[in-house]
Amino acid sequence: MRVLMISKAMLVGAYQRKAEEIARRADIDLTVLVPPRWDGPVSRFERTYTRGYDLRVVPIALPGHYHLHFYPTLAREIRRLRPDLLHMDEEPYNFATYLAYAVGRRPRRVFFTWQNIDRNYPPPFGHMERWVLRHSDGAIAGNDDAARIIRRKGFGGPLAVIPQVGVDPQVFAPAAARALGPVTLGFLGRLEQAKGLDDLVDACGGLRGDWQLIVAGAGAYRDRLTARVRDRGLLRRVEVRPAMPSLAVPDVMRQLDIYVLPSRTTATWKEQFGRVLQEAMACEVVPVGSDSGEIPRVIGEAGLIFPEGDVAALRDRIQTLIDDPGLRRRLGAAGRERVLARFTQERIAADTVDLYRRVMGESG
Repeated sequence: MRVLMISKAMLVGAYQRKAEEIARRADIDLTVLVPPRWDGPVSRFERTYTRGYDLRVVPIALPGHYHLHFYPTLAREIRRLRPDLLHMDEEPYNFATYLAYAVGRRPRRVFFTWQNIDRNYPPPFGHMERWVLRHSDGAIAGNDDAARIIRRKGFGGPLAVIPQVGVDPQVFAPAAARALGPVTLGFLGRLEQAKGLDDLVDACGGLRGDWQLIVAGAGAYRDRLTARVRDRGLLRRVEVRPAMPSLAVPDVMRQLDIYVLPSRTTATWKEQFGRVLQEAMACEVVPVGSDSGEIPRVIGEAGLIFPEGDVAALRDRIQTLIDDPGLRRRLGAAGRERVLARFTQERIAADTVDLYRRVMGESG
Protein backbone atom coordinates (compact mmCIF):
# COMPACT_ATOMS: atom_id res chain seq x y z
CA MET A 1 0.00 0.00 0.00
CA ARG A 2 1.53 3.30 -1.10
CA VAL A 3 0.62 5.98 1.45
CA LEU A 4 1.24 9.70 1.05
CA MET A 5 0.90 11.73 4.25
CA ILE A 6 0.95 15.54 4.20
CA SER A 7 1.63 16.88 7.68
CA LYS A 8 2.95 20.14 9.08
CA ALA A 9 2.97 18.42 12.49
CA MET A 10 5.84 16.26 11.22
CA LEU A 11 8.07 19.32 11.27
CA VAL A 12 8.65 18.33 14.88
CA GLY A 13 11.40 15.75 15.11
CA ALA A 14 9.85 13.80 17.98
CA TYR A 15 6.60 13.34 16.05
CA GLN A 16 8.41 11.60 13.19
CA ARG A 17 8.65 8.43 15.29
CA LYS A 18 5.04 7.74 14.37
CA ALA A 19 6.00 7.69 10.69
CA GLU A 20 8.81 5.22 11.42
CA GLU A 21 6.35 2.98 13.23
CA ILE A 22 3.82 3.15 10.38
CA ALA A 23 6.56 2.31 7.87
CA ARG A 24 7.61 -0.77 9.89
CA ARG A 25 4.55 -2.58 8.56
CA ALA A 26 5.85 -4.72 5.72
CA ASP A 27 3.20 -3.76 3.18
CA ILE A 28 3.33 0.03 3.80
CA ASP A 29 5.35 2.22 1.42
CA LEU A 30 5.17 5.60 3.16
CA THR A 31 6.09 9.07 1.96
CA VAL A 32 5.61 12.07 4.27
CA LEU A 33 5.60 15.62 2.90
CA VAL A 34 6.36 18.46 5.31
CA PRO A 35 6.87 22.20 4.85
CA PRO A 36 10.28 23.74 5.53
CA ARG A 37 8.85 25.93 8.27
CA TRP A 38 5.76 27.05 10.13
CA ASP A 39 5.18 30.29 11.97
CA GLY A 40 4.91 29.24 15.58
CA PRO A 41 6.91 28.24 18.66
CA VAL A 42 8.57 25.43 16.69
CA SER A 43 8.92 26.90 13.24
CA ARG A 44 11.75 25.05 11.51
CA PHE A 45 11.92 21.51 10.19
CA GLU A 46 13.77 19.01 12.42
CA ARG A 47 14.98 15.96 10.46
CA THR A 48 15.25 13.37 13.20
CA TYR A 49 13.50 10.01 12.74
CA THR A 50 13.68 8.94 9.09
CA ARG A 51 14.18 5.17 8.97
CA GLY A 52 12.07 3.14 6.58
CA TYR A 53 10.16 5.89 4.81
CA ASP A 54 10.70 8.93 2.58
CA LEU A 55 10.51 12.27 4.43
CA ARG A 56 10.40 15.09 1.91
CA VAL A 57 10.34 18.87 2.35
CA VAL A 58 8.05 20.68 -0.09
CA PRO A 59 7.18 24.38 -0.50
CA ILE A 60 4.32 25.86 1.50
CA ALA A 61 2.29 28.98 0.78
CA LEU A 62 1.05 31.14 3.67
CA PRO A 63 2.85 29.33 6.50
CA GLY A 64 1.35 30.13 9.87
CA HIS A 65 -2.16 30.61 8.44
CA TYR A 66 -3.98 27.54 9.71
CA HIS A 67 -7.01 27.83 7.45
CA LEU A 68 -5.39 29.28 4.32
CA HIS A 69 -1.99 27.60 3.88
CA PHE A 70 -1.46 25.12 1.04
CA TYR A 71 1.24 23.21 -0.84
CA PRO A 72 1.76 24.60 -4.38
CA THR A 73 3.62 21.55 -5.75
CA LEU A 74 1.31 18.92 -4.31
CA ALA A 75 -0.34 17.98 -7.63
CA ARG A 76 3.08 17.20 -9.09
CA GLU A 77 4.02 15.11 -6.05
CA ILE A 78 0.81 13.09 -6.29
CA ARG A 79 1.34 12.42 -10.00
CA ARG A 80 4.92 11.31 -9.31
CA LEU A 81 4.19 9.12 -6.28
CA ARG A 82 0.83 7.65 -7.42
CA PRO A 83 -0.30 6.80 -3.86
CA ASP A 84 -3.07 4.35 -3.06
CA LEU A 85 -4.05 6.41 -0.01
CA LEU A 86 -3.69 10.12 0.69
CA HIS A 87 -3.57 10.97 4.41
CA MET A 88 -4.13 14.69 4.88
CA ASP A 89 -3.11 15.46 8.45
CA GLU A 90 -5.34 18.55 8.55
CA GLU A 91 -8.84 19.68 9.46
CA PRO A 92 -11.52 19.18 6.78
CA TYR A 93 -12.34 22.91 6.68
CA ASN A 94 -8.77 24.00 5.85
CA PHE A 95 -7.87 25.07 2.32
CA ALA A 96 -4.86 22.73 2.32
CA THR A 97 -7.16 19.72 2.74
CA TYR A 98 -9.66 20.93 0.15
CA LEU A 99 -6.93 21.53 -2.43
CA ALA A 100 -5.17 18.23 -1.73
CA TYR A 101 -8.43 16.35 -2.22
CA ALA A 102 -9.19 18.26 -5.40
CA VAL A 103 -5.83 17.45 -7.03
CA GLY A 104 -5.60 13.93 -5.56
CA ARG A 105 -8.82 12.34 -6.77
CA ARG A 106 -7.41 8.90 -7.65
CA PRO A 107 -6.20 7.70 -4.22
CA ARG A 108 -8.44 6.98 -1.26
CA ARG A 109 -8.53 10.07 0.94
CA VAL A 110 -8.34 10.41 4.74
CA PHE A 111 -8.31 13.55 6.91
CA PHE A 112 -7.57 14.26 10.56
CA THR A 113 -9.62 16.44 12.92
CA TRP A 114 -9.08 17.76 16.45
CA GLN A 115 -12.07 20.12 16.36
CA ASN A 116 -14.11 19.37 19.48
CA ILE A 117 -16.42 22.41 19.34
CA ASP A 118 -19.42 22.06 17.02
CA ARG A 119 -19.20 25.11 14.77
CA ASN A 120 -20.56 26.26 11.44
CA TYR A 121 -17.86 28.02 9.45
CA PRO A 122 -18.31 31.10 7.27
CA PRO A 123 -17.70 30.97 3.50
CA PRO A 124 -15.63 29.54 1.99
CA PHE A 125 -14.61 27.27 4.88
CA GLY A 126 -18.05 25.79 5.50
CA HIS A 127 -18.30 24.85 1.82
CA MET A 128 -14.83 23.29 1.89
CA GLU A 129 -15.68 21.26 4.98
CA ARG A 130 -18.91 19.90 3.46
CA TRP A 131 -17.12 19.02 0.21
CA VAL A 132 -14.25 17.26 2.02
CA LEU A 133 -16.65 15.26 4.20
CA ARG A 134 -18.55 14.11 1.08
CA HIS A 135 -15.38 13.07 -0.73
CA SER A 136 -13.52 11.40 2.15
CA ASP A 137 -12.99 7.65 2.31
CA GLY A 138 -11.94 7.71 5.96
CA ALA A 139 -11.29 9.98 8.91
CA ILE A 140 -9.22 10.10 12.08
CA ALA A 141 -10.52 12.11 15.04
CA GLY A 142 -8.13 13.06 17.81
CA ASN A 143 -10.84 12.85 20.49
CA ASP A 144 -14.37 11.54 21.02
CA ASP A 145 -16.04 14.95 20.70
CA ALA A 146 -14.43 15.51 17.30
CA ALA A 147 -15.68 12.11 16.14
CA ARG A 148 -19.24 12.91 17.22
CA ILE A 149 -19.12 16.26 15.44
CA ILE A 150 -18.09 14.91 12.03
CA ARG A 151 -20.71 12.16 12.32
CA ARG A 152 -23.35 14.80 13.02
CA LYS A 153 -22.15 16.75 10.01
CA GLY A 154 -22.78 13.77 7.77
CA PHE A 155 -19.54 11.82 7.46
CA GLY A 156 -20.47 8.15 7.32
CA GLY A 157 -17.24 6.43 6.31
CA PRO A 158 -14.65 4.52 8.33
CA LEU A 159 -13.67 6.53 11.41
CA ALA A 160 -11.15 5.95 14.18
CA VAL A 161 -10.43 7.96 17.33
CA ILE A 162 -6.63 8.19 17.50
CA PRO A 163 -4.42 10.98 18.89
CA GLN A 164 -2.35 12.68 16.21
CA VAL A 165 0.91 11.53 17.77
CA GLY A 166 1.99 9.34 20.63
CA VAL A 167 5.00 9.11 22.90
CA ASP A 168 8.22 7.13 22.60
CA PRO A 169 8.51 5.68 26.14
CA GLN A 170 12.23 5.08 25.69
CA VAL A 171 12.78 8.79 25.04
CA PHE A 172 10.20 10.06 27.54
CA ALA A 173 11.33 7.94 30.48
CA PRO A 174 11.56 8.65 34.21
CA ALA A 175 14.66 10.20 35.72
CA ALA A 176 17.05 7.62 37.15
CA ALA A 177 16.70 9.39 40.50
CA ARG A 178 14.77 12.44 41.61
CA ALA A 179 17.03 15.36 42.46
CA LEU A 180 16.97 16.67 46.00
CA GLY A 181 15.62 20.15 46.46
CA PRO A 182 12.33 21.94 45.96
CA VAL A 183 9.30 20.28 44.43
CA THR A 184 9.39 21.40 40.81
CA LEU A 185 6.22 22.38 38.96
CA GLY A 186 6.21 22.91 35.22
CA PHE A 187 4.36 24.11 32.15
CA LEU A 188 5.84 23.59 28.66
CA GLY A 189 3.97 24.88 25.63
CA ARG A 190 2.37 27.86 23.97
CA LEU A 191 2.25 30.95 26.15
CA GLU A 192 -1.28 32.19 25.61
CA GLN A 193 -4.11 33.23 27.88
CA ALA A 194 -6.31 30.24 27.04
CA LYS A 195 -3.73 27.96 28.61
CA GLY A 196 -4.72 29.35 32.02
CA LEU A 197 -1.30 30.68 32.94
CA ASP A 198 -2.81 33.54 34.96
CA ASP A 199 -4.53 30.93 37.11
CA LEU A 200 -1.29 29.00 37.53
CA VAL A 201 0.67 32.06 38.69
CA ASP A 202 -2.14 33.14 41.03
CA ALA A 203 -2.40 29.63 42.49
CA CYS A 204 1.34 29.52 43.10
CA GLY A 205 1.10 32.77 45.04
CA GLY A 206 -0.50 30.99 47.99
CA LEU A 207 1.49 27.74 48.02
CA ARG A 208 3.30 26.60 51.17
CA GLY A 209 6.56 24.71 51.39
CA ASP A 210 9.65 24.42 49.22
CA TRP A 211 8.70 24.61 45.55
CA GLN A 212 9.65 26.20 42.22
CA LEU A 213 7.93 26.62 38.85
CA ILE A 214 9.47 26.31 35.37
CA VAL A 215 7.49 27.77 32.46
CA ALA A 216 8.98 27.23 28.99
CA GLY A 217 7.52 28.32 25.67
CA ALA A 218 6.87 31.15 23.28
CA GLY A 219 3.86 33.27 22.49
CA ALA A 220 2.30 36.69 22.61
CA TYR A 221 1.42 36.26 26.28
CA ARG A 222 5.03 35.99 27.45
CA ASP A 223 5.46 39.64 28.52
CA ARG A 224 2.16 39.68 30.43
CA LEU A 225 3.08 36.43 32.12
CA THR A 226 6.44 37.79 33.24
CA ALA A 227 4.76 40.94 34.57
CA ARG A 228 2.25 38.87 36.52
CA VAL A 229 5.02 36.81 38.08
CA ARG A 230 6.75 40.03 39.13
CA ASP A 231 3.54 41.59 40.46
CA ARG A 232 2.85 38.52 42.60
CA GLY A 233 6.36 38.65 44.09
CA LEU A 234 7.34 35.28 42.61
CA LEU A 235 10.48 36.11 40.65
CA ARG A 236 12.62 33.95 42.95
CA ARG A 237 10.30 30.98 42.58
CA VAL A 238 9.27 31.12 38.91
CA GLU A 239 11.59 30.80 35.92
CA VAL A 240 10.25 31.69 32.46
CA ARG A 241 12.36 30.05 29.74
CA PRO A 242 12.22 30.37 25.94
CA ALA A 243 10.76 27.67 23.70
CA MET A 244 13.04 24.70 23.08
CA PRO A 245 13.57 22.14 20.30
CA SER A 246 11.35 19.09 20.66
CA LEU A 247 14.32 16.83 21.38
CA ALA A 248 15.20 18.92 24.45
CA VAL A 249 11.78 18.42 26.05
CA PRO A 250 12.42 15.00 27.68
CA ASP A 251 15.38 16.25 29.71
CA VAL A 252 13.41 19.26 30.94
CA MET A 253 10.37 17.11 31.70
CA ARG A 254 12.48 14.82 33.87
CA GLN A 255 13.36 17.81 36.06
CA LEU A 256 9.70 18.17 37.07
CA ASP A 257 7.68 16.55 39.83
CA ILE A 258 4.29 18.01 38.83
CA TYR A 259 3.05 19.12 35.42
CA VAL A 260 0.21 21.67 35.36
CA LEU A 261 -2.14 22.25 32.41
CA PRO A 262 -4.76 24.78 33.63
CA SER A 263 -6.44 25.40 30.24
CA ARG A 264 -9.57 27.56 30.00
CA THR A 265 -12.32 26.98 27.44
CA THR A 266 -13.12 29.89 25.11
CA ALA A 267 -15.93 30.48 22.62
CA THR A 268 -13.87 28.87 19.85
CA TRP A 269 -11.47 26.50 21.63
CA LYS A 270 -11.24 23.94 24.38
CA GLU A 271 -8.35 21.63 25.10
CA GLN A 272 -8.29 19.09 22.28
CA PHE A 273 -5.92 16.58 23.84
CA GLY A 274 -2.99 17.98 25.79
CA ARG A 275 -0.13 16.11 24.11
CA VAL A 276 2.33 17.23 26.78
CA LEU A 277 0.27 15.40 29.42
CA GLN A 278 1.19 12.05 27.89
CA GLU A 279 4.84 13.11 27.78
CA ALA A 280 4.70 14.05 31.46
CA MET A 281 3.03 10.79 32.45
CA ALA A 282 5.61 8.79 30.48
CA CYS A 283 8.28 10.45 32.66
CA GLU A 284 6.29 9.65 35.84
CA VAL A 285 5.60 13.35 36.33
CA VAL A 286 2.19 13.80 37.95
CA PRO A 287 -0.28 15.86 35.88
CA VAL A 288 -2.67 18.41 37.34
CA GLY A 289 -5.20 19.54 34.75
CA SER A 290 -8.35 21.58 34.43
CA ASP A 291 -11.56 19.96 33.22
CA SER A 292 -11.38 21.77 29.86
CA GLY A 293 -12.09 19.52 26.88
CA GLU A 294 -10.14 16.30 26.67
CA ILE A 295 -7.83 16.81 29.67
CA PRO A 296 -9.73 14.59 32.17
CA ARG A 297 -9.93 11.73 29.65
CA VAL A 298 -6.20 11.89 28.93
CA ILE A 299 -5.20 11.96 32.60
CA GLY A 300 -7.73 9.40 33.82
CA GLU A 301 -6.86 8.20 37.33
CA ALA A 302 -3.17 9.10 36.97
CA GLY A 303 -3.39 12.71 38.16
CA LEU A 304 -5.61 15.39 39.67
CA ILE A 305 -8.35 17.44 37.98
CA PHE A 306 -9.81 20.80 39.03
CA PRO A 307 -12.66 22.96 37.66
CA GLU A 308 -11.23 25.30 35.05
CA GLY A 309 -10.80 28.85 36.29
CA ASP A 310 -10.98 27.83 39.97
CA VAL A 311 -7.68 29.14 41.36
CA ALA A 312 -8.36 27.92 44.90
CA ALA A 313 -9.03 24.39 43.67
CA LEU A 314 -5.88 24.43 41.53
CA ARG A 315 -3.83 25.60 44.52
CA ASP A 316 -5.35 22.83 46.64
CA ARG A 317 -4.46 20.11 44.09
CA ILE A 318 -0.87 21.32 43.80
CA GLN A 319 -0.50 21.69 47.57
CA THR A 320 -1.76 18.14 48.09
CA LEU A 321 0.99 16.82 45.83
CA ILE A 322 3.69 19.02 47.36
CA ASP A 323 2.79 17.70 50.81
CA ASP A 324 2.55 14.00 49.86
CA PRO A 325 5.58 12.52 48.05
CA GLY A 326 4.09 9.04 48.36
CA LEU A 327 1.03 10.13 46.39
CA ARG A 328 3.31 11.65 43.77
CA ARG A 329 5.15 8.34 43.40
CA ARG A 330 1.94 6.31 43.11
CA LEU A 331 0.34 8.62 40.56
CA GLY A 332 3.60 8.86 38.63
CA ALA A 333 3.79 5.08 38.25
CA ALA A 334 0.11 4.94 37.25
CA GLY A 335 0.70 7.60 34.61
CA ARG A 336 3.50 5.70 32.93
CA GLU A 337 1.41 2.53 32.88
CA ARG A 338 -1.40 4.51 31.27
CA VAL A 339 0.92 5.78 28.54
CA LEU A 340 2.31 2.31 27.85
CA ALA A 341 -1.22 0.96 27.45
CA ARG A 342 -2.73 3.79 25.38
CA PHE A 343 -0.38 6.43 24.03
CA THR A 344 2.84 4.96 22.63
CA GLN A 345 3.91 5.81 19.08
CA GLU A 346 3.70 2.08 18.32
CA ARG A 347 0.06 1.93 19.46
CA ILE A 348 -0.87 5.12 17.56
CA ALA A 349 0.80 3.82 14.39
CA ALA A 350 -0.88 0.41 14.63
CA ASP A 351 -4.31 1.99 15.04
CA THR A 352 -3.61 4.32 12.11
CA VAL A 353 -2.64 1.44 9.82
CA ASP A 354 -5.77 -0.45 10.89
CA LEU A 355 -7.81 2.54 9.69
CA TYR A 356 -5.87 2.56 6.40
CA ARG A 357 -6.76 -1.10 5.86
CA ARG A 358 -10.43 -0.47 6.53
CA VAL A 359 -10.40 2.38 4.02
CA MET A 360 -8.72 0.17 1.42
CA GLY A 361 -11.13 -2.69 2.11
CA GLU A 362 -8.42 -4.97 3.47
CA SER A 363 -8.84 -7.38 6.36
CA GLY A 364 -5.28 -6.92 7.56
